[in-house]
Amino acid sequence: MLRVATWNVNGLRSCASKGYLDWLAASGADVVCLQETKARPEQLDEEVRQPRGWQTWFASALKPGYSGTAAYCRVAPAGVRLGLGDPAFDGEGRTIELDLGAFVLVGSYYPNSQPGGKRLDYKLAYDEAVLARAQALRAAGREVALTGDFNAAHTEIDLANPKQNEENPGFLPEERAWVDRALAAGLRDVFRDRHPGETGHYTWWTFRTGARARNVGWRIDYFLCSPDLAERVRDVRIHAEVLGSDHCPVTLDLDV
Repeated sequence: MLRVATWNVNGLRSCASKGYLDWLAASGADVVCLQETKARPEQLDEEVRQPRGWQTWFASALKPGYSGTAAYCRVAPAGVRLGLGDPAFDGEGRTIELDLGAFVLVGSYYPNSQPGGKRLDYKLAYDEAVLARAQALRAAGREVALTGDFNAAHTEIDLANPKQNEENPGFLPEERAWVDRALAAGLRDVFRDRHPGETGHYTWWTFRTGARARNVGWRIDYFLCSPDLAERVRDVRIHAEVLGSDHCPVTLDLDV
């Protein structure tokens, strides 16, 4: 079995001060994809940058303290690709692709469309670029998993207050339609496969208004898997009990 985890840490240095390494050691994960690291590797303490027993890769944004992704692996990937090959996206450090042999894992920090949809076009362009990459890999005969913070709640059951958020970033019709397209292209939301119609499963809560204690949240962190890979999923779990960020980790257990 292989366990993959994804977590938007909302600042890796901050999360490290709140127990990230303890979580990493106890998680049972073989591969961890992080989003919104907000730090270059040289800004991290050595034990965070390179924990014993782990290989690490970082895709950093050109803008200091912004965006960024990382991958921590206890198993050696066959290959690692930083970015999508487009400077417009790669300058924000949004993508790390890992060839894990049985499948290719694409860990991404999908853009936030921002109030008033100021970055909606950019977000949708990035979303489409990731989907195009997934389709190219599948066309080459590879199984694929997309993971990370998608910054989009797919349906009304994926957030606590859908009616109040219909015009807010993360629940705009265009964002939800892209998730529809990804699923129509054959990818499967493996958490929703196992929890059809269930409410109350969230991965992000605003720091304001005590939202997390009241479980007023959004499910915006996903694993989308190609069909054959989805059939090998043993379990997928949202770890709402894990603190340290405004997001929580999600883990995927696979038979490989």
